[in-house]
Amino acid sequence: NDEIRGALGVADDVTDMTPTDLIKAILTAPVDLVYNGGIGTYIKSSAESHADVGDKANDAVRVDGADLRAKIVGEGGNLGVTQRGRIEFARNGGRINTDAIDNSGGVDASDHEVNIKIGFAPLLADGTITESARNDLLAEMTDDVARLVLADNIAQNRLLGVSRQSAPSMLPVYARQIEALTEAGHLDRDIEFLPTPAELDRRAAAGEGLASPELAVMIAYTKAKLTADMLASDLPERSAFRTRLPDYFPPAMRERVPRAVHEHPLAREIVTTMTANHVVNRAGITFAFRLGEEIAASATDAIRAFQVVTEVFELESLAQAIDAADHDVPAGCQDRLTLLTRRLLDRAARWFLSNRPQPLDEAEEIARYRSPVGRLLPLVPELLRGVERENVAAEVAALVADGATPRLAERVAHSLYTYAALDIADAADASGRDLLEVAELYFALSAHLDFDRFLTAVSNLDRGERWHALARQAVRDDFYQSLILITADVLSTTQIGAPADEKITQWEDQNASRLTRARATLSQISHAGAADLAALSVAAREMRAMIR
Repeated sequence: NDEIRGALGVADDVTDMTPTDLIKAILTAPVDLVYNGGIGTYIKSSAESHADVGDKANDAVRVDGADLRAKIVGEGGNLGVTQRGRIEFARNGGRINTDAIDNSGGVDASDHEVNIKIGFAPLLADGTITESARNDLLAEMTDDVARLVLADNIAQNRLLGVSRQSAPSMLPVYARQIEALTEAGHLDRDIEFLPTPAELDRRAAAGEGLASPELAVMIAYTKAKLTADMLASDLPERSAFRTRLPDYFPPAMRERVPRAVHEHPLAREIVTTMTANHVVNRAGITFAFRLGEEIAASATDAIRAFQVVTEVFELESLAQAIDAADHDVPAGCQDRLTLLTRRLLDRAARWFLSNRPQPLDEAEEIARYRSPVGRLLPLVPELLRGVERENVAAEVAALVADGATPRLAERVAHSLYTYAALDIADAADASGRDLLEVAELYFALSAHLDFDRFLTAVSNLDRGERWHALARQAVRDDFYQSLILITADVLSTTQIGAPADEKITQWEDQNASRLTRARATLSQISHAGAADLAALSVAAREMRAMIR
């Protein structure tokens, strides 16, 4: 009838169909969701033959990803779509991940079930708990296990959403990460159908990124490598990570049989899996790779830095606030909020790995910086001046226009500027000056020297190939280091308690001859709008020339 023809999107003159044609019509219907829950591969790419698929029983009904008219494909079964079929569908605008992502809830639930029973095994053996009591507790914990599993899967899908949004701009980084994993023998790009170097170049020229199924593969390999590296280290035993262990188990198990949790035979493996998942979910697929590329940090260095920065800057509470905005803030806006908070995570992680004793002692670094940084975090909105305050206001307005709540938009927009709290804390400690006095001077100097304009220009530089990305990062680091050294210079020559503007004027009067050339060059670069790497490198050098 007309209703069925409309639902299937077939021509009005179609009056009957063979079973094979009907199945094909269902698969290619113009619907919101095609859900595959059975056994067999029903969708391939147009570049694949049925023989390539290797599922002869379904050759007659199989369709191509390019022919799908659904908005979304969900895979409840294994390999309902070939990987090349997924990529073809995704690159034509469809939404699809991989069967491993869509089925991970079942795998996660099984893992929890097995690990919970393993935790009970020693208690059953020594008579601490009876099998009947254990079974009653298992039944009682069913809903809590479901919540834990759903939380894991929601977090991973948030990661995919954020990764899709940034995929075009991050393509050069993904290209290098794929190459590094391949050269190390961790990844076979042909087996996983990841783009060739030539295809990556073509996508870069077209402003395209990795498709969602390709990003899903990168998530799997990134988490697997991080897990292997962490297991080969002492991190799972360290208190900063070991304290995660109870969170894996339902509350009833933690409270009533804590021994089953804290003496779990697989505690090390569980802590590692939880940590690797959390780091990649929150920091992104390329976080550890970029730290290795930029400052030769190991995977375990990256994990340590993530833990320290997250604690010191209270980033988990900010991430949870973004997560809690589900259904109140559009998903695309939530993804953008997450990407913006990662700027702080990236820069602060590099700071700790470049400026503090290595390997990082997580507990020591958190104890050293949490208090001064925590004191400055709520003060940053009032400390910002001039163009920096204007930039934050503009970013807040843009985020609110995208659907963010004003409070959340303000927290995220100010977050990047809180990065300076690390240098400020060290400068206050070294000079013996009050933390707030140093902070007020730092931000006053930043506004006075038009510092934010240069940093924004650096951020706008294309990441490009590796050496360009490293040069970009080096210039940014030079600017930040110069500003804190100038702050220290001003403090050393001015009176305690004087207003920040008065300190700056006194410092400039004392050092007029040295500052004249530097200020003139910086002014020329700023007013000329020069924003390439060469001009910014000169600007960084001239700012350094201001320091005695």
